[in-house]
Amino acid sequence: MNLWEKHGLTEREYQAIKEQLGREPNPLELALYGVMWSEHCSYKHTRHLLRDLPTSGPQVVQGPGENAGVIDAGDGLGLAFKLESHNHPTAVDPYQGSATGVGGIVRDVFSMGARPIALLNSLRFGPLTTARNRWLFREATKGAADYGNGLDVPTVGGEVYFEPCYDQNPLVNAMCIGLVPLDQLQRGTAAGPGNRVMVVGARTGRDGIAGAAFASAELAQDQDDQPAAGDPQAEKLLLEACLELVRLPQLVGIQDLGAAGLTSASCEMAHRGGCGLELELSRVPVREKDMEPMELLLSESQERMLVVVEPQGVAEVEQIFARRGLEAADVGVVTPGTDMVLLMEGQEVGRIPAASLADGVPRRNPAAQAKEPMPVNDAWRKLSEPDYRQTLLDLLAHPNLASRSPLWEQLDSQAGGNTVQGPGTSAAVVRIPGSKRALAAATDCNGRYCQLDPGQGTQRAVAEAARNVACTGAVPVAVTNCLNFPSPEKPQQYWQLTQAVEGMAQACRALGTPVVGGNVSLYNEGGGIAIHPTPVIGMVGLLEDGDKACTIAPQAGQTLVLLGEIQPLPGGSHYLELRTGDYNGPVPQVDLEREAALGKLLSQAIAQGKISAAHDVSDGGIAVTLAEMAMASDLGMEIQAPQGQRPDFWLFSESPGAVVTAVEQEKLPELKEMASKLGLPLSVLGQVQGEKLVVQDLFQVELELLRRSWKETLEKVFSNE
Repeated sequence: MNLWEKHGLTEREYQAIKEQLGREPNPLELALYGVMWSEHCSYKHTRHLLRDLPTSGPQVVQGPGENAGVIDAGDGLGLAFKLESHNHPTAVDPYQGSATGVGGIVRDVFSMGARPIALLNSLRFGPLTTARNRWLFREATKGAADYGNGLDVPTVGGEVYFEPCYDQNPLVNAMCIGLVPLDQLQRGTAAGPGNRVMVVGARTGRDGIAGAAFASAELAQDQDDQPAAGDPQAEKLLLEACLELVRLPQLVGIQDLGAAGLTSASCEMAHRGGCGLELELSRVPVREKDMEPMELLLSESQERMLVVVEPQGVAEVEQIFARRGLEAADVGVVTPGTDMVLLMEGQEVGRIPAASLADGVPRRNPAAQAKEPMPVNDAWRKLSEPDYRQTLLDLLAHPNLASRSPLWEQLDSQAGGNTVQGPGTSAAVVRIPGSKRALAAATDCNGRYCQLDPGQGTQRAVAEAARNVACTGAVPVAVTNCLNFPSPEKPQQYWQLTQAVEGMAQACRALGTPVVGGNVSLYNEGGGIAIHPTPVIGMVGLLEDGDKACTIAPQAGQTLVLLGEIQPLPGGSHYLELRTGDYNGPVPQVDLEREAALGKLLSQAIAQGKISAAHDVSDGGIAVTLAEMAMASDLGMEIQAPQGQRPDFWLFSESPGAVVTAVEQEKLPELKEMASKLGLPLSVLGQVQGEKLVVQDLFQVELELLRRSWKETLEKVFSNE
């Protein structure tokens, strides 16, 4: 094997390195290229695709390319937010993989000068029928809970699915939102020859070396690479030190030491600033003896940052961190050139153009081949009508639909005292401190629909995230994303990726929600099984008055109204899978124009007090939506299914573009008028009354029985039954 192959490089890439250096790289330089030109750091398969995403808008302050995106939240404040993956580490050590995923995304946000105020997540595991998957799920949940709770940052929302395709390759995506005064906004930039480069935070060890390369290959069944360990108490100290640091006038730039550690942070900061850096590696504070230059440069030890500061600010930086028992070491200088010069005890051990490391990788645009359509299972056409009552109970007990309360009970959703609505609602709502305003946020993606049609499935994910945010009364403003996909080197899988990005671009343009940042995680496959395309969407919206946030719980006597309409097509649904063992079939389609109108109507009607409760139709169909609203309010409902179509397909189709709302009867005419002006269908479903969920002429079920079916599934997992 050639040396470059040992570092995951192709011969073409090796030749490009020689051309960019004008010589042969030495072993250290080649190792750095191997990590920085890995998929995880370079986005060599996707950067050209991502350029098609809309990234600007009236409220966008910072788009892609920085540690986090930022939108203008009013009153001189900005919201910084980002969504990132920690998939491969979680498969090896679910506790530490999940914990350090939270730690990394939090550092990305406070490196912008923002105080973290909310966490969300998006999780995927294999079926809960195996002991290993139950263990992975419990440990990943505990890791995220312990780290987030240790930081006193509330975890306010998220999602979790269980599917066979994630059996060998679980997904852990973490999202953080922070609040920053816009006049204190920071960026990960090095500039100003003579300015000092400092490593601050925890000491550097040998943990997580070349973790970025590990995340850029398929998981082997005997994988034993261990992720770095995290310490939330050290991170909390680092967070407070960095938020004090951003007020220092001499601060030039700051960046997290995440994937590829000191190497990525330094070359990316230098590349953004168009400058060079000289680093004396022997000055890096260490916790292990005799660390080699490669180990110092590629360690992914947690709770560390890289800081560029004017020389007269060095002493103050040292004091800020020393007061909290943290290291702050001057390890280098900004230079007039554009090279990364690496020294060890005064001896040069490497010299690489910063632009070459950060952005010099040859881009890959492999062949894309449309995936063969799945053979249509027409068993749905021959289905007899079900036992409606039992079907609803079975759906509520399905792991993908069951109550997540056993999970959320481990996560502190009220830390900080600003949470208006936490987990279990349409979207999280968090007050913006010092303002009447609030943010609303949700993460969404159903990989089943992306597997059936990646373009439509991704549009569905964007639309649902926006719909969930709009159900609180907030206006959806911007998106972050995490593109979780299998190997791009297989033509049908690369086609899935291209279709998903195109679908996201179309949906975000139609809904007016630009993409301000995100993450790409490829090679998510193992044991010969590729994951479903899983482009997770993190949607953030703004609410003028947090006290007026809309919940999913109606009140007695209110009228239940459907905005939009149900497409009675069972394809992709949990109902079809329950009845036939296969969810392939005719899938409801996304109407982006109608989705935009629906979001506009929801935010306006809720702000004007015309809608009292709202919950979108999603997994399990309108029957599950109604059951969740009934359980949230502990009130019965009497519903009339429409005539002229199969009741089961209307009740259980997972149709996009539909929201169940609760309205006072006297406000119904005004809501009808608003819907008519926007071209939105509106139909009256029934009333909030009684003590049972009743769908007339079909079934009725007691709320307690609904609740029992809904809660038992995950309770058993967390009680280790």
